[in-house]
Amino acid sequence: MIVAIALDLGTTGIKAGLLSQDGTLHGIVSQHAPQIVAEGGCYESDALAYAEVADAVLAGCLAQTDARPPLGLCSQRSSFLIWERASGQPITPLISWQDDRGAASCAALRAQEITIRELTGLPLTPYYFAPKLRVLLREHPTWRERLIGGEWLLGTLDTFLIWRWTGGAQHVTDASMAARTLLMDIHTGQWSPVLCDLFDIPLQVLPQIKPSAGLNLPLQNGLSLQASMGDQSAALVASIDSDQPEALVNLGTGGFVVCYLPEGRSAPEGYLQTLVWQGENGRGYIASEGTLNSIAAALAGYPVQDCRAEELAGDDIFCLAEPSGLGAPYFRSDLGLTFSDPVEHLPPQRIAVLLQEGIIFRVARILEDFQREFGITRVYLSGGRSNLPCLQQGIAQCVQIPTYRLPQADAGLVGAARLAAGLSLTANGHAEKIEVAQSVKDLPEKYERWKVWLDMMLHPRPAGHDLQTLR
Repeated sequence: MIVAIALDLGTTGIKAGLLSQDGTLHGIVSQHAPQIVAEGGCYESDALAYAEVADAVLAGCLAQTDARPPLGLCSQRSSFLIWERASGQPITPLISWQDDRGAASCAALRAQEITIRELTGLPLTPYYFAPKLRVLLREHPTWRERLIGGEWLLGTLDTFLIWRWTGGAQHVTDASMAARTLLMDIHTGQWSPVLCDLFDIPLQVLPQIKPSAGLNLPLQNGLSLQASMGDQSAALVASIDSDQPEALVNLGTGGFVVCYLPEGRSAPEGYLQTLVWQGENGRGYIASEGTLNSIAAALAGYPVQDCRAEELAGDDIFCLAEPSGLGAPYFRSDLGLTFSDPVEHLPPQRIAVLLQEGIIFRVARILEDFQREFGITRVYLSGGRSNLPCLQQGIAQCVQIPTYRLPQADAGLVGAARLAAGLSLTANGHAEKIEVAQSVKDLPEKYERWKVWLDMMLHPRPAGHDLQTLR
């Protein structure tokens, strides 16, 4: 029995799948998303072409069943556009979350960063919606009048598609998507007048914030949209329980380590505080998140699949494996892909092992903080890079907490579908426990020395201090 259909609006691909009563996903249909054109820090694609592909993927999935189950939607966060209300024609391209044009806004508002972080739980970076929109409205002063007058509309990708699917009746977004704009107060779940003033964005032009679940919005294709949320939120919903001391480690293009916050607790210093989703009763589920930047780029070109776990801790070279700079909780753009010693003479496979050690140790240190703060007792690994034996074994060895690999692919689809169907939200009962191999027993000791090295990188000692204590 089909209980839900889900649509995942990805950056490079668009997917839909059907969820059965037993919680399994099948009938997946996917197509490539329209190409993103990158030029001079701007990342743009054709919004109407994207909408057409999304419609085709959804129709192809529905063609496999006579049912019209509830729809769950998950979307890439922070990608947005402006369009004309009367015709639905885009005024701007679909501006990707990757777009860097908001850098000028971030530089101008750096003195307000503490206020922004306190209200949003997020750092001030160009990736989010508000810094980019601020630049657009300043470059095109007449656009503000058309938006305020209602002639034009704006919103993230989910808002645009929901508006189209409802024949223009709904100009909405959900709380999890709104929480990644830098314009929503994470504590109230509403657009913040303070943040709107800081970014010089009229509050009245923003879409209405809805809960993530229980939407019950009738669509023109005969479906009812019951759930909508950000893609990472959907993956988290599918992977760990909100009321259990669990953490999710997702290793893909980038990486993140996340756990739900106990009621009344805040994220430790430096970590992101993320609104994962909001129930129809208004309750918000909040998580603490550490991030690893661009790890796929670091591993690209190296034979990581050929590396064996017993090769870990084979020398005294330490590594940071984030080419675009350290993510949360450090936010250090000056510390990117770094080795403690020259590696040019090493074979590619040895460098591949060192890069994976850098990822393992960063994940382990985040989990160490979460264990200390929140008593984490289980860790689940997901994402395409989590199938690498070195990463699996290394993380399990260093964190010394029961560690599991989630076999379920397409976690975003699963989470969105489960939320739409009102099912129990996680499916980690089929997770495979990673048995720790004795062959990597030296890795925890190297991890302890790596932490000393990282602290020295973050807080350099006076000239003359050497690394002998690390040997």
